[in-house]
Amino acid sequence: MPEDLKKMYKTIMDDHFPPEMEISFINKDRRQTLFYKKVVWTIDNIQKGLRYGENPGQEAALFKLVNGNLVLGEIETIQPGQYLASDIELLQSGKHPGKTNLTDADNALNILRYFKDKPTAVIVKHNNPCGVARSDSLENAYLKAYMADRVAAFGGCIALNRALDKNTASAIASQYAEVVVAPDFEEGVLELLSQKKNLRVIRIGNIDRLQEFVGKRYVEFKSLIDGGIIAQWSFTPTAHTKKNLKSAECEYNGKIYKINRLPTSGEYDDLIFGWLVESGITSNSVIYVKNGVTVGIGTGEQDRVGVAEIARDKAYRKLADRYCWKKHSVAYTDLHDHDKKAEIDEKVSLEKGGLIGASMVSDAFFPFRDGIDIGLQEGVLSVIHPGGSLNDYQSIEACNEAGATMVYTGQRSFKH
Repeated sequence: MPEDLKKMYKTIMDDHFPPEMEISFINKDRRQTLFYKKVVWTIDNIQKGLRYGENPGQEAALFKLVNGNLVLGEIETIQPGQYLASDIELLQSGKHPGKTNLTDADNALNILRYFKDKPTAVIVKHNNPCGVARSDSLENAYLKAYMADRVAAFGGCIALNRALDKNTASAIASQYAEVVVAPDFEEGVLELLSQKKNLRVIRIGNIDRLQEFVGKRYVEFKSLIDGGIIAQWSFTPTAHTKKNLKSAECEYNGKIYKINRLPTSGEYDDLIFGWLVESGITSNSVIYVKNGVTVGIGTGEQDRVGVAEIARDKAYRKLADRYCWKKHSVAYTDLHDHDKKAEIDEKVSLEKGGLIGASMVSDAFFPFRDGIDIGLQEGVLSVIHPGGSLNDYQSIEACNEAGATMVYTGQRSFKH
């Protein structure tokens, strides 16, 4: 890396954004104004704002909502004072946060809010989850999320829905992460994490109240190249339980097509889990989940067949790496013993990348059966997607041929 670029990464920027900001919505005789204040942290007796934006050289500032409220139609946006990522408690700064650190943390919380009943870990990298898992303990949840994609988790943001305990902290400290976010930290944990000097340790007490944010909307802004702005309501998934799902059925050329079987209890759990994780993934996306853990995540692809293949291929690669790491303590790509590698390859092939019995999740309908066939050929036995394609009958037939089940959410889940 050139020395000047290295210096840019180390430089603490004095941004030129104002300390306060107001945004007004005016409708006839009514004005609704939102008041924002720039967020700064005191680090080594120096006040610092965001380190930089998406890249060094891009000034950026974080503003938190301090007053005002916005009512759009029947929707009331989140009230001031219910702070999450916009008002973090920075317990250890390392290098103070940049824009990507906070947006990663925010999207991790966006996913985490739907899971309260079990210890859950979400690892986000470049604003997409690379591993999400629920388990009986926080340590197990973290390890499962981490091993779901150990390679992508390098330098990621880890968000947890339980107070961070020593066992989990020890596991985190043995890896490289940029950010760890938790509602609290048990005694001795901060001393343990302090060994990782550049790790940003963030406490957000409101994580314990995350479920209060389920169904709550906020206003999203997208600035266009010419200075124009698109404002929209944030997306909120409506399918949280199996009663919100519809068994796949459609009519085509006067014939009714129905799925042959309903999901099992375990399949329902994975389908709902996957659908809620899906809400935090860049579209077009397809993911596979199994037993409360993401197995393969495909993001941001232009066609649905392609993204189903990407998620499948990642499932194979990540399982090979997981087996290699556990048995030989080395990454799969660094294993040069041909026989050992062949043994892992054979095992992964027999298990079809861990996809046998998995659930397939798509953020939009499958326009043809070719996308859904990608998963079914690997042993997927349950599928969830919005439904509504003219060719839904093809997907229903494909599932019935494979002995799989399929449900509709009736709601698209694009995220751009």
